[in-house]
Amino acid sequence: MVSNPVGRMAMLAVTLCVALPASAQGVSPPLTVFSAGSAKGVLTAILARYRQETGETVVEVAGSAGLMLDRIEAGEAADVFVSANMGYARQLTREGKGTPTVVFALNQLCAIAVPGVGLTGGNIVDRLLDPNVRLGSSNPKNDPSGQYAFAVFDRADALHPGAAAILKAKDKIGGGAPVGAPVVKRNAAESMAARGVDMMVSFCSSSDATPDTSVTRVELPANLAVPVAFGMTVLTKAGDPARRAASDRLAAYLMSAPAQAILATYGFRPAGAVARDQL
Repeated sequence: MVSNPVGRMAMLAVTLCVALPASAQGVSPPLTVFSAGSAKGVLTAILARYRQETGETVVEVAGSAGLMLDRIEAGEAADVFVSANMGYARQLTREGKGTPTVVFALNQLCAIAVPGVGLTGGNIVDRLLDPNVRLGSSNPKNDPSGQYAFAVFDRADALHPGAAAILKAKDKIGGGAPVGAPVVKRNAAESMAARGVDMMVSFCSSSDATPDTSVTRVELPANLAVPVAFGMTVLTKAGDPARRAASDRLAAYLMSAPAQAILATYGFRPAGAVARDQL
């Protein structure tokens, strides 16, 4: 079930308006950010700039957002959590394990296909339903990308009655490779080939600042798209005010104008782009 990814951000200023000093005070061990794998590229770039500006190293651990949540719930040490949906971060907020969840970045959904599929903006549903086109997505049980894809399949029902059931049955969840198995690839087309799929619905963003032209990416039209927002929460650290203060400073930096400006390079939109009628 996809959580509403564009919730209210009234707590944003209260939570993250922490003044960032010229040089953040060090903590030991270094701060750790748990993040959705789809945010790894942009977060790596932002954290590299953070280190350059503050001298502080931050350890980044990336993977399926649902699995990252499970690790936090199991007690693994982390200081900031960036999820590919709002729901997982909000769960930690509800449990008192994290500060109020804020929108870190916005994303869009794209239909992505290898060149032989012949994908265009006008034939997305037809290509998805084509029995000769192998369809794949991430596992919706623990990966927001798969949850969003299944929500798109539901919306396709309005355009083609019965499409949702067909697409969910057709979808190769996780692809041909075991979940978590390393896949040697040079580009998106090779990654999809390794998974045994020709087409997928996933984020328009990329893990690389250089556009990958090995596949065709078409942003979903309004009648198929669902809103996508990445949530962030600072994990509370009882009894360690210095570490908590450092975590707040890091979160404030992630929401700062210089950091948010990097988002577009990777296909995201800054959190401030949320329309006021969606807050």
